[in-house]
Amino acid sequence: MSQDDRRIPPSFTPSGGRSDRPATPGDAIPVGGARPASPPTGGRVGRRDDAAPMEPRVRRQSSREIPTTPPERRGASPQRAPRSYPPRGSRPASQQPSGTRVMPAQARSPQAGREAPPSRPGGGAAAATAGGGRFRVRKGRVVGLVLVLLLVLLLAWPIGLILWANGKIQHVDALSGAENTPGTTYLLAGSDARGTGSVSDDGTSGARTDTIMVLHKPTSGPTSLISIPRDTYAEIPGHDSNKINAAYSLGGAPLLVETVEGLTGLTMDHYAEVGFGSVEEIVDAVGGVELCYDADVDDPKSELVWEAGCHNADGETALAFSRMRYSDPKGDIGRAERQQQVIGAVAEKVVKPSVLLNPINQVQLVNAGTDALVVDEKTGMVDLGRLALAFKGATGPDGVTGTPPIADPGYDPGTGVGSTVLLSDDAGAFWADVRDGDLEPGTVGGMPG
Repeated sequence: MSQDDRRIPPSFTPSGGRSDRPATPGDAIPVGGARPASPPTGGRVGRRDDAAPMEPRVRRQSSREIPTTPPERRGASPQRAPRSYPPRGSRPASQQPSGTRVMPAQARSPQAGREAPPSRPGGGAAAATAGGGRFRVRKGRVVGLVLVLLLVLLLAWPIGLILWANGKIQHVDALSGAENTPGTTYLLAGSDARGTGSVSDDGTSGARTDTIMVLHKPTSGPTSLISIPRDTYAEIPGHDSNKINAAYSLGGAPLLVETVEGLTGLTMDHYAEVGFGSVEEIVDAVGGVELCYDADVDDPKSELVWEAGCHNADGETALAFSRMRYSDPKGDIGRAERQQQVIGAVAEKVVKPSVLLNPINQVQLVNAGTDALVVDEKTGMVDLGRLALAFKGATGPDGVTGTPPIADPGYDPGTGVGSTVLLSDDAGAFWADVRDGDLEPGTVGGMPG
C-alpha cells in the first residue's frame, strides 16, 4: 500500500500535522472487544508528543435514558411517582420537535404532577379532573366552607341575641358592696305599679315589692328558693322597723338589698327586679303554663276566677293567680307560694326545645323579659341565664322551696304599722343552713303548726 493510500482525508487530520493513524494493520486498536494485553510483536503505536490525547469513545445515550432529579430532591431516596398520562391532544414523545427534551414520568417532581393542565375550550369537566383529583379537592373545600358557614350562623344567632338583650336591660346601682358570703345569692324582687296592669287594683297604692325571694346556690348541697313575706317585720337601716317591703318605698333597690342582707346574713351577689305587669307577656310568650290550686276562687280584687284543680293558664290568668291573696286563707304566705309556682312553671317551659330553640319565641321572651327587667350594674344576660338554671334547680325535686320559719303571721308591734309577719327565733339558724346547703330537699317554713 502506497504512502498516499494511507493518508487520512484532510477533514480528519489533526491540526497538529501528522495523523496518528496506525502505520500497519497490525498496529490497529481492536474495536468492540477487549484490548490485547500487549501490542503485536514488532509493532508499536506511533504518537506525537504534542498531539491531543485520544478520549475514549462513549456510547451516546438518549435523553429518555438519562434520569433527571430535581435539585430539591437530590440526596433523597428515590420514590416511584404514580403513572400519569398526557392530556388529550398533546403530542407523543416521538412527534415532539427536534431539540425538545422530554422528561420521563418517573423523573417528574411531585409538584409538577399536581399542576393543573392547560384548559381547552369546551373541556371544563375534563380540565377539572385531569389534574389528579383536583375536582375532589374543590368539592371537599366547598363542603368545609358550608360547614363553617353553618357553624358561624349557629353561633352568631345566640351571640347576637345575647348582645341585643344586654342592650335592652335596664341597670340600677343596687348592691351594697358588703363582704361576700359562700355560694351565689340572688335577690329577686317583683314590683307592681298599681292600676297599670290588666288586673284591677287590689287595695294598695304606689310602687311596692309584692314579691321578695332569696335564691341561693351553695358551694355544695341543694339550691334554695326562699320567699320572704312582704309584711315580714324587719329592721330597715336608717329607719324604724317596719314591713320589709317598706324598704323599697323608702330607699328603692339599694335599701331593700341592705334590709334583706341584715335579715338573712347573706350578701346579695345579684339583684333582679321584674315588674309583675310583664308576667302576662312572658306567660303568653311561652304559650301558657300549667298552674294548680286546690280551691274554687272568685276574687273581685284580683279578678281571679278559678275552679279547683290544675289548668293551663294564659298570661292574664297567671297574673291574677300571682296577685290573689284576700281569698286565700294563708294570705300573703299563700300568695308567695303561688308566685313561686308561676315563676317555676315559666322556667320549666322556657327550657323546652320547642320554646328555647324557636327564634320567634326567643325574641318575644327577650322583649317581654327586658322591657320590665331591672338588674344591678354587673349583671348581664349570662348571669340571668345562670339565675334561671339555679331557679330551675331550686324548684325541682332536689331543691328547697318555702319560707323562713314563722312565729306569728298576724303580729302587731304597736308602732302603727299594722299587722305584720313575725319570723321565728330559729330564723338565724335557718338562714345559716341555707347558706351552707344543709337543708333537706323539699318544702320548708310556712305557717306555724
